[in-house]
Amino acid sequence: MHFRYMAIPTTHARDLQSGGVDAYGNKPERTTSDGSGNPCRHCLREIAGGKGMLIAAYAPFTSLQPYAETGPIFVCEEMCERHDETAALPRLFENWQSLLMRGYTADERIFYGTGQIVEPEHCRDYLEATFADPKTAFVHIRSASNNCFQCRVERVR
Repeated sequence: MHFRYMAIPTTHARDLQSGGVDAYGNKPERTTSDGSGNPCRHCLREIAGGKGMLIAAYAPFTSLQPYAETGPIFVCEEMCERHDETAALPRLFENWQSLLMRGYTADERIFYGTGQIVEPEHCRDYLEATFADPKTAFVHIRSASNNCFQCRVERVR
């Protein structure tokens, strides 16, 4: 089974970087990264200390419904390249202690029973087991400590 790890769309990142508004209609907050704990959701790399970053509300869903969570994300203030949709876990997560992974159905509802705290080295096992059920349309990788959205994972057919 193959997967693709999907960062936020470039169009959305560029809109935020050029002063557009977030999911709540607010301009992103501009601040400086301290160099730890500030992963950009577009390039899926840590924003280096001293570099400008944006903090914005983001809803990684296409519809407004009870399961459409909105939360904070970080984005590089300067334009960055979108993370390639590869079959390998993004390097950003390799040194994390754990990740919250949760499956969703095609109608963007949480697929109950799929939410798990997973160590990075076991992500592939989790994805294979979760996507083995055809009801799983996609998976979110989230921060295990803060529940913040990190990226979306889809099965490659």
